[in-house]
Amino acid sequence: MSRAAPPVAFPVAIAAALWFVMFSPWTAPRLNFWWAMLFSASTLLAMSVVWGRDWRPQLRLSFRAVAIGLVSAIVLWGVFYLGHRLSTALFSFASPQVGAIYGLRDGNSHIWIALLLLFIVGPAETIFWQGFVQRNLMARLGDLAGFAITTLIYSLVHVWSFNLMLLLAAAVCGAFWGALCMLLKHRNLWPLLVSHAVWDVMVFILLPVV
Repeated sequence: MSRAAPPVAFPVAIAAALWFVMFSPWTAPRLNFWWAMLFSASTLLAMSVVWGRDWRPQLRLSFRAVAIGLVSAIVLWGVFYLGHRLSTALFSFASPQVGAIYGLRDGNSHIWIALLLLFIVGPAETIFWQGFVQRNLMARLGDLAGFAITTLIYSLVHVWSFNLMLLLAAAVCGAFWGALCMLLKHRNLWPLLVSHAVWDVMVFILLPVV
């Protein structure tokens, strides 16, 4: 059962503060990004578990759920591959900004990053943003409004990076996974969990778009 859950705005504000610390030029240089991400993702997961509804109906593992997740991860990677080619052809700032995102890997083990993305960051973000925030907002405001507001918030928490390409990437991902959440009729998070985690590893470690 849920525990005396605060308004969704409160955990969202905590998430926004964590993303500010990780990405802002005033705080990010003082941190190891991946340890900060581990702490932030763990915090999102903890808030979801403490304040969320009964998660069991939303976590029914099946072959179909995994297959949907894998296919959607491949589709999203293709969107980013084409988007990168188009954006770098059109805008001079695109390539250095994408390079700055991939620069977060520098000095860190790629295996460590892949494990973190696959087992903690991807699942935690999915459970928080789609499983907790979006589903709460859809229940209160309707599917379309809940989807739109969650996508907007998910995009804007990245604004302190002052990296337009990262902001656009967050908007595309938020809209993609939010739409998938609606299409699945709010039922099962496994397709989203698999999609987010696998896409993270594909685009950042296994098949970079640069």
